[in-house]
Amino acid sequence: MLTGLRLQNIALIDSLELDFSSGFTVLTGETGAGKSILLDAVDAVLGGAQGTNGIRLLRNGCERGCIEARFEPNPLLNQWLNAADFELEEELLLSREWRRLDGDRFSSRSRINGSSANRQQLLELRPLLIDLTVQGQSQQLSRPGQQRRWLDLHGGEDHQQLLDSASLAWHRWRQASLALKAREEEAQRFEQDRAEQESLLEQLEAAQLEDPDEQQRLDQEQDRLVHGVRLQEGLALLFARFREGADQAPSLQDHFAAGIHELHSMTQLDGSLAPLRDQALDLEAGVEDLLRCLDQYGLSLESDPEHLDRIQNRLAELKRLQRLQGLDLKDLISLRDQLRQQLVEGGFAADLERLRIEEQQRSQERDDINGKLHGSRSRNARLLQSSLLELLPPMGLADVRFEVELLPVEPSQLGADAVRFLFSANPGQPLAPLMEVASGGEMSRFLLALKTTLAGVDGSSTLLFDEIDAGVSGRVSGAMGDLLHTLGLQRQVFCVTHQPLVAAVADHHFRVSKHVSNGVTHSRVSRLRDTRERRRELADLAGGDQAEAYAASLLDQHTA
Repeated sequence: MLTGLRLQNIALIDSLELDFSSGFTVLTGETGAGKSILLDAVDAVLGGAQGTNGIRLLRNGCERGCIEARFEPNPLLNQWLNAADFELEEELLLSREWRRLDGDRFSSRSRINGSSANRQQLLELRPLLIDLTVQGQSQQLSRPGQQRRWLDLHGGEDHQQLLDSASLAWHRWRQASLALKAREEEAQRFEQDRAEQESLLEQLEAAQLEDPDEQQRLDQEQDRLVHGVRLQEGLALLFARFREGADQAPSLQDHFAAGIHELHSMTQLDGSLAPLRDQALDLEAGVEDLLRCLDQYGLSLESDPEHLDRIQNRLAELKRLQRLQGLDLKDLISLRDQLRQQLVEGGFAADLERLRIEEQQRSQERDDINGKLHGSRSRNARLLQSSLLELLPPMGLADVRFEVELLPVEPSQLGADAVRFLFSANPGQPLAPLMEVASGGEMSRFLLALKTTLAGVDGSSTLLFDEIDAGVSGRVSGAMGDLLHTLGLQRQVFCVTHQPLVAAVADHHFRVSKHVSNGVTHSRVSRLRDTRERRRELADLAGGDQAEAYAASLLDQHTA
C-alpha cells in the first residue's frame, strides 16, 4: 500500500507531503491544475519518466528536485528486497532525485531504503507495488504475451503449478535438444575431417602409447646413460670411503666394526649401554644394505650407446606428437582412445541414438504438460469471459461480446498457446482483436473490469487510474465509480477523475488546484475532510453552484 508521497520542486509543485490510506481515493480539480502529476511522480520513482520526460518533471528554474514514495511492505516485497540485498525496514522508502549540472545536463539518482538502485531493479520491483492504467491505454495489451499473462493470473494455484511444470519440462527438452544438436554438429565435422582423423589415429597407434609416465621414465634413463662416466667416478669414491678406505685411512665399515667391538666391551661393564650397541649394529647393517644397492646401481651404469640412441629416438617421437597436437602424453593417450571409439567402434552412432531417444522423451514430456496447460487455460478462459461479461454491460456495453482465443504456437517455457482477446461492442460487429477495434472509452471500461477481476491475484497492491472514466456518460461513470469503490474494498485504488459520480463514492478525496504568485504558477493539493468541502468540489465538477444540490444528493447516496 502507498502510504505517503513527498515532492519537492516537481512540475508546478514547490513542496508537498501527503499521507494516504487504504480504500478508494480520488483526485479532482480543474484541467491543468496538476492532478496527474501525483501519478506521474509514483511512475517516475518506480523507473518511469526516463530521459527528457524525467527532466521535464524538474520545476522550471530549480537546481534540484526530489520525489519520495513510502509503501507498507508485505512478505512478497520483503522477499524481493532480501534477494536483491536491500535493507528490510518497517516501511519501504523509494526516492529519486534530479540535479541540474553544467548547461543543459542533468543527473538522476534512485534509492531503495537509502541504498542506490538502478532502473532494472526498480522495474523488477514496480509490479509488486503499483499497476498504472491511463484512459484509452493500449500499450498494456500490445506487450508481447501480456494477454496470456492476464489469463494465467486468473488460473489460481493449480494453474501456476502447471506453468511451473511446463517451464521445467521445456528447459529439460531444450537441454536435451542442444546436446543432440551439438553432438550432430560434432559428428558432421568429424565426418568431414575423417581422413585426417584416421591418419592421426594411425600415427598414435604406431607410437604404441600406453604409459602416461613413459616420457618421465625415459628422461631419467637417458640422463643416466649420458652421464655414466661421471656417475661411475662418484660410485668409486663412495666405495673407497665406505668399503675400501682412502688415503690409508680405515673405511667406514672398519670404523663401524671397531666402534661396535668397543661398545660390546663396554656393555659387559655397564648393561645400560646395550640399546646403544644395538643401535650401532642397526647402523652397520644399514651401511651394508646401502653398499649392496650401490653395487646393483653400478651394474646398470654399463655403457650402451645403442640403447641410448633408442631412448633418444623414442623421446623425439613422443615430443613430435605432443607438439603436433598441443597435448601432453596423458591427453594423447585419451585422444587415441577417443579416436578408436569414434572411428573403429562407431561411437558417434551410439551417442547420437541415445541423445535422440532422450530428446524424443523430453519432447513428449513437454507436449504432455503443454496439453494439460492448454486445458487449464481453456477452462480459465471461460471463467474470465463470464466474469468480464458480467461487469461490462452495466458500464454502457449492453451488447458487448468477448472471447478469449487460444492459438497454437511453437512451444516455449510458457507453454504452446498464444492468447488473444476478441471483442465486439455493437450488434452485427464481428469479434476482432480488442486493441484493434475498441475505442478509448471501451478500452478504459474493459481494463477496469479486467483489473477488478484480477484484483486478488495479480501481485501488486496499489491500482492507479488516470482519467480512465474520461468521455463516458453520467450513467456509465456511475457504474464505473461503483466498480472502483468495490475494487477499493480489496485493493488500494487511486483515480484521477472529472466525473462527480465517481468522486462521490470515494473513501478519500484530494483536490488539486493552481494559483499564480508573482507571475509563477503553483499547484496545491488539499485533502477534503468534511462533507461541505466535498459537496462544493462535486458541484464544481457537475457544473457550478447550481449543481450543489445534486452534489449533496450524491454524497447522501454514498453515505446512506
